[in-house]
Amino acid sequence: MLAKEQLWEQSVVHHEIAVSHTIWSAPTQNTVEFEMADAAAEKRKLIAKRLFDVAVCLFLLPVVLPVMALVALAIRLDSKGGVLFQQTRIGRHGEPFTCLKFRSMYTNAEEIKANLMTQNESDGPVFKMKNDPRITKVGSIIRKLSLDELPQVFNVINGDMSLVGPRPAVPSEVVQYTDKQMKRLDAIPGLTGLQQVSGRSDLDFESWINYDLQYIEDQCVINDIKILLRTVPAVVTGKGAY
Repeated sequence: MLAKEQLWEQSVVHHEIAVSHTIWSAPTQNTVEFEMADAAAEKRKLIAKRLFDVAVCLFLLPVVLPVMALVALAIRLDSKGGVLFQQTRIGRHGEPFTCLKFRSMYTNAEEIKANLMTQNESDGPVFKMKNDPRITKVGSIIRKLSLDELPQVFNVINGDMSLVGPRPAVPSEVVQYTDKQMKRLDAIPGLTGLQQVSGRSDLDFESWINYDLQYIEDQCVINDIKILLRTVPAVVTGKGAY
């Protein structure tokens, strides 16, 4: 007969094994098939989104290029410096890329920014000022109408961005993200997005993130079309743009 101590040890071991089997079990065939089907559906969504982006961009290029030429000329006549502003932004899954914009600020904007941090009107890691002294005269107009972002059409054609998605963040902002905020990097960044048509810079950062995550949860080509249609009046009115 086993001693009481041995019986107790066996009981504990059996209990631990039972608990471990309760906590973990090998994935079933149904689970694996479901995950594979989910991954395939996600891949189809991304392919459809990519085809839609390229088709729309190529269709709009004949209209966009003359507008871009006029904006470039206005920038050149307004202030010293290049026409384009290139900046490293963070894309899907944290991949960096070079984001193109028309220059809307003076060439020493980054140097001036250090002295303006105490006047930041945005919460979270984003810097925003309604009356930002770094912005040129032409810059204030093209930012109001979102014309400064037209060169990003080439980012979309190149595959770095999409027509619709969360706006691409700069690395200095991303390093300050919480775990929840990092989830916005699960989508390809966009020229416009749910946040842009829901208040733009007038939103607090938490609302901004919530709109981005809502978009990621529901993203599909149909929803992208809806957001693009809502972008037109948002751009024309200029509400929340600065």
